[in-house]
Amino acid sequence: MYSHHLKISTPCTMMYDNPSLEAYLGVAGVITQADLPVVRAQGRLGEYAVVYRIYRNKQGGGFGDQSKHPYAWAVLVYVDGLLLRINSARGDCREWSTLDRAGQWLMNNGFSYWWTRNDLETASSEEENSADSAHLAADEPPPMK
Repeated sequence: MYSHHLKISTPCTMMYDNPSLEAYLGVAGVITQADLPVVRAQGRLGEYAVVYRIYRNKQGGGFGDQSKHPYAWAVLVYVDGLLLRINSARGDCREWSTLDRAGQWLMNNGFSYWWTRNDLETASSEEENSADSAHLAADEPPPMK
């Protein structure tokens, strides 16, 4: 399994909802997960996918508290060179609660690598990363945040 993380400097305030995020990313449409084997057999499916962070639409399982878990992961694929979002057979955006689950789904559907991007959450600052690294070098735990 191979995953590459893109670092894009995008202000989180630009993405107010999933449609504005998808417009920013250039998503051209949707495809159902049931159609993937057909377009793969036709040679129209791109080599890799993109896993990206979205505002969560669904409530389900132990993940249903949107105030605690406001984001989910979704998948984009290239078909005929166009970027399409994966939808379920019912026509809703397919969501995963963790990258591990999205990665397992991608491997089960024939993808051996994909890109990962998160335009909604800010990354930790370089100061925090360097402080954590200093504590790791000294074999002591980093301070609680």
